[in-house]
Amino acid sequence: MKQGIFALTVLSVAVALSGCNSDDDAAVDFGQKATGYLLEVAHEAEGIGAREAGTAKETETGDWIYDKLTGFSYDVEVQSFSYEKGGKTLNSRNFIVEKAGKVDKTIVLAAHYDSTGADHGSLGATDNGAGLAAAIAIAEKIQQTDLPFNVRILLPGAEENGLNGSLHYVQDALKNGKLDNVIGMINYDTVGGGDIVYVHAAHSDYAEYQSKCEKLGLTGANYSYQPSLRDAMLQSSIDVKGEDGKYVVHPAFPGYPEGETGSWSDHAGFACAGIPIAYVEATNFNINGEWGFDGYSQTTNPAAWDCYDAEQKTACDRETETKWGKIWHTEFDRLDKLETLFPGRVNQQVSDNVNIVLNLLTSDKYINVN
Repeated sequence: MKQGIFALTVLSVAVALSGCNSDDDAAVDFGQKATGYLLEVAHEAEGIGAREAGTAKETETGDWIYDKLTGFSYDVEVQSFSYEKGGKTLNSRNFIVEKAGKVDKTIVLAAHYDSTGADHGSLGATDNGAGLAAAIAIAEKIQQTDLPFNVRILLPGAEENGLNGSLHYVQDALKNGKLDNVIGMINYDTVGGGDIVYVHAAHSDYAEYQSKCEKLGLTGANYSYQPSLRDAMLQSSIDVKGEDGKYVVHPAFPGYPEGETGSWSDHAGFACAGIPIAYVEATNFNINGEWGFDGYSQTTNPAAWDCYDAEQKTACDRETETKWGKIWHTEFDRLDKLETLFPGRVNQQVSDNVNIVLNLLTSDKYINVN
């Protein structure tokens, strides 16, 4: 096996980092710790693996989250909920922690923990093991750090079959005033694996989000596509990684204005509630995929295509193509295959995401709390 985050030596280091409680916090690389947490979540032999909504593995992952967060000395709110799917009533849980800051304004960071595509061989490494692992590392770090504002970390269940956890959270929070001081929401969903790491705001066309908003009893009068948090995240990425390593704001494509995204992940309910969002994902909007330039093709790597036409940026034969450069929900969304296709990529992307967001959350430079 190629050397990378999956090699035994690195696995040993990651596990050691996961268990350390160094007094010299500045010496700890929390980006590297996140790669250790990713192994615990998504490694086939050493971790939990596939975490389909409504299964025992989703429950096991929730227990893992609870143990991690209580181990960091958080009081963890466990929000149980039920939802209907395929004529059945299913159960799941959201996990919520908060660290108070100097100003009583709140940024929410969310990362769902369930996965899908197990029937195709997916273990949910990128979707959304990477986002979950990064959020756990951030939770650990900020518990030890003075913050300029409150940070609430939300880890929703049952995202893959209908955004059930996040929509339940928003609906409950609206009823109980828990969104009153929330000034922004960061959504980590598939933050590693794809060719390019993007940051998006919500779509300027309310129709793209209308069905999700109506589930919450909200209308276009409540909706926000304001890009302030996206732009703050972009600046933080420049300050941490420089121009060459910054987040990318995708150019305009048919159906997707510059830097805007659809309603298919956990940011949707927050945008419906009038909260600016920043959605981070690793994909490739430059590909003319199965349904156009929509980010549903994550890579140009030939292994993820029957045949890729680099000049035309699409399949050699759009009628017969079956793979379409997709990673999430497929046999490629597992750590062993990701490391073979992209040596070191997932490790680097997850680590960078942790450090960029920690920079933003621990500074009063990027977000106006007045």
